[in-house]
Amino acid sequence: MTPLRRTPLTALVLLTALGLFLPLAAALPAGAAPAPPAHGCASSVPYVSGLGGYHTYRIPAVVRTRQGTVLAFAEGRRYDAGDTGAIDVVLRRSTDGGCTWGPLTVVTPGDGDTRGNPAPVVDPRTGAVVLVTCGNSGAATEGEIMSGEGERRVYVQRSRDDGRRFSPPADITAQVKRSDWRWYATGPGHAVALTRGPHRGRLLVPANHSVAPPAGSSGSAGSGRDGGHALYSDDSGRTWHLGFVTDSTHGVTNVNETTAAQLPDGRLYFNARDQYGSAPGNRLDSYSGDGGHSLDRPYARQPSLSDVPVVQGSVLQLRGPGAPLLFSAPSVPTARRALALWTSTDAGRTFTKRLTLSDRPAAYSDLVQLGPATVGVLYETGTAGSYESLEFRRLDVPSLMPAAGP
Repeated sequence: MTPLRRTPLTALVLLTALGLFLPLAAALPAGAAPAPPAHGCASSVPYVSGLGGYHTYRIPAVVRTRQGTVLAFAEGRRYDAGDTGAIDVVLRRSTDGGCTWGPLTVVTPGDGDTRGNPAPVVDPRTGAVVLVTCGNSGAATEGEIMSGEGERRVYVQRSRDDGRRFSPPADITAQVKRSDWRWYATGPGHAVALTRGPHRGRLLVPANHSVAPPAGSSGSAGSGRDGGHALYSDDSGRTWHLGFVTDSTHGVTNVNETTAAQLPDGRLYFNARDQYGSAPGNRLDSYSGDGGHSLDRPYARQPSLSDVPVVQGSVLQLRGPGAPLLFSAPSVPTARRALALWTSTDAGRTFTKRLTLSDRPAAYSDLVQLGPATVGVLYETGTAGSYESLEFRRLDVPSLMPAAGP
């Protein structure tokens, strides 16, 4: 087996690995500086690559339970930083709002295979934490699966004790994957619990897939065959169904990793990574007015997020009158760095960059509301590269609110 390669660590990072917090990192001059919360810490580092038995931690997902516990999920990549191989879904819990963290636990063991793309959600009916993940053989790459070699499967787990223990993974592939799909990815990032409207209580996971090319096609393995879909459960995660399905065969918009939020009017907002489609920019979005059964319109380019590179992002609808819709992602169009937060006050039609957390390398992220006045973002970052650690940043909600008019 390949030996673990240790990532160089500063004394501060070693302290944060033990659950202590870091001071707020310096912000870019452009945009408002991040405001630390009025109470509690500003930042902590629940995952440091090279510690805890894993070479790299990637693919963050975070939720706050009914009891107020923050659950930070990630992929623990055992021997290298690649997307293939021995990968487990791991978890750390925080009972003080993300300032300190309990021990690392393995939630979904790969046992040498690949398990990942965590999409957790708190069931509003029962308070249970429902976790949807994907997996495949550790020997199969994404490209091979998209070419028809190997299989990607989908699983669900549940915790009824505030994230301390999870049930074994139950295979739901037959319920949510069509026979001609090859690649399959949930989220990544938190899923959505609908809290209003006729589908109140529904658990919905935004996802993407690839479609096998038509017989006789000479196209490359991934060219123009990406698609988006949703899977949902109306019985607290016991049974699952496919919602909308959209496939791109023209290559203009290639829906990839997707995030979702329920808007104050009850509609669902979907924001997706455009996987090298020919449309300008790298973000796509759409809406659903029927709980994810169908889309109100096809995915289309989101021009106000033109600063975002090709990468995963996260959306979160803040609670309260006039509260904005948040979006997090790196903010350099040609590089994964400078994680920023954008806000929208018009239900996702337009976004305004509100603040930049730091100018360091950064990649995937996930957002969570910690309370009426505090929001958290768990994101990949580092000094020399984006995958050195997962940092948890706490911010005051007022710093994210639009400026008052005259």
